[in-house]
Amino acid sequence: MALCQKLASDLWTNREECFDGGLSNRQLFAVHQVAERVEALGQFVMKTRRTLKGHGNKVLCMDWCKDKRRIVSSSQDGKVIVWDSFTTNKEHAVTMPCTWVMACAYAPSGCAIACGGLDNKCSVYPLTFEKNENMAAKKKSVAMHTNYLSACSFTNSDMQILTASGDGTCALWDVESGQLLQSFHGHGADVLCLDLAPSETGNTFVSGGCDKKAMVWDMRSGQCVQSFETHDSDINSVRYYPSGDAFASGSDDATCRLYDLRADREVAIYSKESIIFGASSVDFSLSGRLLFAGYNDYTINVWDVLKGARVSILFGHENRVSTLRVSPDGTAFCSGSWDHTLRIWA
Repeated sequence: MALCQKLASDLWTNREECFDGGLSNRQLFAVHQVAERVEALGQFVMKTRRTLKGHGNKVLCMDWCKDKRRIVSSSQDGKVIVWDSFTTNKEHAVTMPCTWVMACAYAPSGCAIACGGLDNKCSVYPLTFEKNENMAAKKKSVAMHTNYLSACSFTNSDMQILTASGDGTCALWDVESGQLLQSFHGHGADVLCLDLAPSETGNTFVSGGCDKKAMVWDMRSGQCVQSFETHDSDINSVRYYPSGDAFASGSDDATCRLYDLRADREVAIYSKESIIFGASSVDFSLSGRLLFAGYNDYTINVWDVLKGARVSILFGHENRVSTLRVSPDGTAFCSGSWDHTLRIWA
């Protein structure tokens, strides 16, 4: 047993030494000391400013347009709706050929949306502002998996899209031709979420799934470059820190966790004994100081990323919070719920 422990210790030491740009234990301790000296956040107040009603069943996913105003949402009712978050008006609605539309995303240009779910496909719809336009006639099937589509995200252009699936893989596709550009194999179960690195030159993304793993991938090679397995249950959501040097995850084990990519390890756990329901969705404030997390107990918890303390609980939804995204300018965030509504908070 002692020999095994020594080998494990040596392996960990070598891993630290070999990892390019890694942070040592001493450096991490220094970071924690700095965090302790940072002033605690004052009174924190956010309220529901708008409620978007129109879905006939559980809201499963949403995404912001880069214009900071429009939102796309998808639902178990088989519909995808484009909203004006200022006026709460519906600007477009698409009825999909299946229920459980589990994934949707806005293109960087704001001129198209992508969505999919139990149809195992990712479909792209161009958006125009013509009255009575037939969006279904303009649909383009881009991606085809062998199981449900769980997440999708355009890369830094409208021409490529990343998808994650219940078939245990992620894939990169060319939107115009529908050609598979790269596939990513490594998860041992359903992939539930993904997030693209924030840097415009970044060629990495992170994924999480039912195998309790969060994996960082190189989009060019298709290889997993880092893997983290500290959760005790499914990882429902992953989101990069604004700098791209870390990412957060939310899990059915009722915790959110922060992983530092340079240190190649978990550096924080956001949990309380009173929180017993899973975290379904996470996102950072624009500064990275706050972590917003939606939970299955109908609440949204706001965490101080540096201190690890909860600074607020937001109530309003009447069923589990399934999706949450901060607006591109950081002035608000939107949450979607199984109560059929979306809420804009600020």
